[in-house]
Amino acid sequence: MSFSLVEACRKRKRRPKVFKFHSFGDPGCPINPKGPFRDNIRLFLQECVELEDYCVQGMPLWCTLLIHEKSSFMFPLYTVEENVYQSLHPFCDHCRCAGWSGHFVSKRRYHFIIPNDDGWHKHLGDGDLDNQTHLLHGMIHCNGYGHLICINGIEGGSKLLSGREIMDLWDRICTNLRTSKITVEDSSKKRSMDLRLLYGVAYGHSWFGRWGYRFCRGSFGVTDNNYNKAIEVLGSLELDKLMQDFSEKNCNKEIKQITRYYRDMSETPLITVRDLLRFMLTVKSRTPAAKKVINFPSGPFSVCCPKNSTRNTLPKEKTARYKKFSTAVANMDSRWPARRLEYAAQVIVDALKENKAANPSSSGMTRQDVRDAARQHIGDTGLLDNVLKSLNNVLVGNCVVCRTVNPVTRILEYTIHDVENGFKVPEVESEAKVPVESPSKRTQVPGVDVYNDVAYLYKNVILDFPDTGPMEWAVQTVLDSRHFVKEWALHDEMEQLLTFICRLKPNFDDTRSQSDTDMAPGEIVSVPLHATVRDLKQAAEAALRDTYCIAERLMVTDIEELGRASDEELLFGVLQSGMELCVRGISIDLGTPLKYQGGADNWKVRCECGAQDDDGERMVACDICEVWQHTRCCGIEDSETVPPLFVCSGCCDSLVPPRIDCPLTMDYADMMIPTPSHVLEFGV
Repeated sequence: MSFSLVEACRKRKRRPKVFKFHSFGDPGCPINPKGPFRDNIRLFLQECVELEDYCVQGMPLWCTLLIHEKSSFMFPLYTVEENVYQSLHPFCDHCRCAGWSGHFVSKRRYHFIIPNDDGWHKHLGDGDLDNQTHLLHGMIHCNGYGHLICINGIEGGSKLLSGREIMDLWDRICTNLRTSKITVEDSSKKRSMDLRLLYGVAYGHSWFGRWGYRFCRGSFGVTDNNYNKAIEVLGSLELDKLMQDFSEKNCNKEIKQITRYYRDMSETPLITVRDLLRFMLTVKSRTPAAKKVINFPSGPFSVCCPKNSTRNTLPKEKTARYKKFSTAVANMDSRWPARRLEYAAQVIVDALKENKAANPSSSGMTRQDVRDAARQHIGDTGLLDNVLKSLNNVLVGNCVVCRTVNPVTRILEYTIHDVENGFKVPEVESEAKVPVESPSKRTQVPGVDVYNDVAYLYKNVILDFPDTGPMEWAVQTVLDSRHFVKEWALHDEMEQLLTFICRLKPNFDDTRSQSDTDMAPGEIVSVPLHATVRDLKQAAEAALRDTYCIAERLMVTDIEELGRASDEELLFGVLQSGMELCVRGISIDLGTPLKYQGGADNWKVRCECGAQDDDGERMVACDICEVWQHTRCCGIEDSETVPPLFVCSGCCDSLVPPRIDCPLTMDYADMMIPTPSHVLEFGV
């Protein structure tokens, strides 16, 4: 049954908050906050949302209704406040992978979620905080640092919202609420092309660079300088020289045709590969899209529909279909090779089998439990999330993996069924039914499908360049750079106020490196112009207590930049507004396990690639020195299991006894040389 907008509003206990989608988050719409994020988010929850009558994992939930001005459909934006004291996962894996392991654990974090089209008329479940199919899922700590976890527009399965529209909304929300830094792990693909590589060559930045996201951290020791050099190497390749390098290749004719076609079309000269790809992507964006009939999802968030059209909007029930995971991999746009995806799927199946053998009465395993079990063998969490998202009614080996929502706990669970034990598979798609076209066998002329032309250049020029030196290094460097960050500058625009960034510096020695503790973010504190040193200490104390678990009972004693200034001294004229201040105090909770986002484990990472911290890639620890290194750098393939006993090369060298030069190793002929007569004369 389809509900109209008026009926949807009547079903809610209070008048819903409805805003225009394309203007929501602009200055003054609906709020224009001036303070730090920890205060702005509270104002947002007061003015822009409506409290729901149910919770998610025991956490309060709010809803904002957004209406699309052009297409007139309406959808929900949910806000969930997560208290880390009550959370099952108080530490943030996203902070660890982004290099923020040294950040103090914040007390609260806020999730902004737009479900997929089919979930607009449903309640959020307990497992939706780990769901990777949302149109938007962003999480921001109460200190203003956050992460864009996933974004899925039309390219990711939505029928109504594009990725750019969703990204514009997220950027407006972050700007309006005055966040400090937001990271994103860019694993997006289109037609099997990694967009961070394609857009890096074409525009000099990732797809998220359009909104100001820049290089944050690279895996395998990749630095900002390496990344910029790699982007320059790839983008500065001249087309004329390119044709010479490919003169003996089979794809030479096609590359010349594509280049000539778009050079003739362009009004400006196309000199480099960057010029060519950028022009091709521009041509694609200008191509008029075919009109499509949009079926709006039914439910309380849909627009008003004619009565005689309600039957057509109801989805038809379909029997369950099962397909081989190898078949799904062939059509999957993923940055991981097929063998690695299949290996991860087998690891997950083995974990489900072990759980079923240990607990025969168990209905299944939750997504988080499956993920934790698989992480013992695979350290790449992005790979696991990608495979878990695809494991639904899929045949892996002789087992069918199913994904359902537990009707009691409302948590997503995974189960397996053995085909050999009588489980019937109604229909298994054969691999022969999925034709895979070889990029080298082109049957289309240039210009018919621009993205086909782009994909051809991507595969044969960027990934398969004849010179395997600088180009290969540059491509691998860009592919190893997935973490990007956007930073918002401090807004010191409030008159009659002094604004500072107060950074807590503990008075204890920590086993973590000094560089990690220096990375702890500061809190924005504002005081009046006539404030004294005591007023600033009290304001910093209140802000830090409200934000971090370690500062629950903090008492600020001194500020390094003020030296021995008395508490009654005025700040005006002594400190300049906008300065960063180092704050010290007593009564810091040293016993709390919720100290650093990296957790209580103090991993020692020292890999030959230069990595000094966990970057989210698969690692192995030496059983002697207990230092972690990348399996890829140690020569362990992604499809191989980590050996039960591993000794790094440094420890191997130290175990080998030193070589001792012995006279017995002298040549026998040298030993037969007669003793000189002048030596015998002196009796030696």
